[in-house]
Amino acid sequence: MSPDPKQTACINPATGELLGESPLHTVDDLKTAIASARKAQPGWAALPVKDRVRHIRRIQDTIVSQAEELSEIIAKDNGKTVVDAMAAEIMAGAIAVHYYCRKAPSFLKAKRPGFGSIALVNKRSRVFRVPYGVIGIISPWNYPFSIPFSEVVMGLLAGNAVILKVATETQFTGLALKSVIESAGLPDGIFHYLNLPGRVAGEGFLKNGVDKLFFTGSVPVGKRLMAMAAETLTPVNLELGGNDAMLVCEDADPVRAAAGAVWAGFSNAGQSCGGVERIYVHEAVYDTFMKELKQRTEALRPGNNLNPDCDLGGMTTAAQVEVVKAHVEDALAHGANIFAKSPEPPEGTVGQFHPALVLTNVTRDMKVMREETFGPVIGVMKVSDMETAVQMANDSNLGLTGSVWSKNRKKARKLAERIEAGAVTINDHLMSHGVPETSWGGFKESGIGRSHGELGFNEMTRPQTIVDDWLPGVRKNLWWHPYGRKVYDGLAGLTTALYGKGAGNRLSGMIKAIKALPRMFRK
Repeated sequence: MSPDPKQTACINPATGELLGESPLHTVDDLKTAIASARKAQPGWAALPVKDRVRHIRRIQDTIVSQAEELSEIIAKDNGKTVVDAMAAEIMAGAIAVHYYCRKAPSFLKAKRPGFGSIALVNKRSRVFRVPYGVIGIISPWNYPFSIPFSEVVMGLLAGNAVILKVATETQFTGLALKSVIESAGLPDGIFHYLNLPGRVAGEGFLKNGVDKLFFTGSVPVGKRLMAMAAETLTPVNLELGGNDAMLVCEDADPVRAAAGAVWAGFSNAGQSCGGVERIYVHEAVYDTFMKELKQRTEALRPGNNLNPDCDLGGMTTAAQVEVVKAHVEDALAHGANIFAKSPEPPEGTVGQFHPALVLTNVTRDMKVMREETFGPVIGVMKVSDMETAVQMANDSNLGLTGSVWSKNRKKARKLAERIEAGAVTINDHLMSHGVPETSWGGFKESGIGRSHGELGFNEMTRPQTIVDDWLPGVRKNLWWHPYGRKVYDGLAGLTTALYGKGAGNRLSGMIKAIKALPRMFRK
């Protein structure tokens, strides 16, 4: 039986099992959705924020009540373990929706920037956060629930209508996410879920009038979308991946550091844009750290990813498996060694599996140390000082996250400030994506803009400044027409009175300013 061209088959990458089908949409469907969202959005934005919060809080109840069912759906659809799905997708989602519902009123509240100069004391300004209108979200397959979830929730709370397109490879999760969002009982037209082929989605969004586009994916695709967005000056928010470095100082706890490296490097089968890919270890703790790293890597338990005892699941796409293999082959061909390897899965296990690998004798020119491998592979280098480690960490065109491991937190913070990455953690790695108050986003080619936290919430709105002249009786500003010598001398005198040097000089300026002030109250 041939596949239905109007449906996307949802396949379990670990077993090949058909999980279901997702209706395939067209660019015409996208146009219709944008028109519907455009019509509905003003009414949604006009609601008091507390009413929008009341809707979105229902999503939290849905996630919590369906936590185990959702975790299993994600694991079947993506290949990750159910523990990874529960921790990084479901628990993180519940935390996020609770946080944003609690903080949305303060994030959206108008703010006064204060006074800049007494010369303009009669001008009072306030900054309002105005929703963009209709936002588009294109999300990836590695965290198919949690990555789009926070963006959808923030976008809706901010007063936008949202159109979501998730990866073709994880439509089964996408349909579950659609059901979760729709449990909020949103007004018609405010949220749309579309299954569009990746090759047409970005252009479809940008050429059909979305007010802002949020994209998480590869650097090349992000660059193409940014170029297309330039034609209409549509703002874009891009999270484009990383090749993240972990720095282990001479005073680090090698046991904790090794445990953290195994989790941050191999959870989700290494398919984390903010996961550990490169480790620079001080020679003083290198041997102890490597011993721990080897033991923990070789103790990982691959197998049935629906079993909570499974530590290492399958990879989501066959294409990504090939990328990982190519990076490993390149490293080995140039002199790298496999220092540690996880066990093979039990006999009879099928699916897209790649063992967790620790590579040593790596160099900066190898693909695993320069490009995003996006799989369960870590390269480790020994360094004689942390200055060298910082230089190597920054020797990359990417800068999403990084980490510093040390018992001296003051020293660790100073090192962290020098790492060219958008999020740097101390004695941990990767988990900051699940901490809702922390912003997420990168330096260099890892993207532009931020998601999560107040900075991420602000990406969902445009700042609008309203300036009010509160001083009664003023008929015109000092610098308005008609011009003349008194106007010129008054402006020059006011500048000198406020910022000139010497008491006499400032007093002289003040006298000139005072002489000019009465014109402000005359017709």
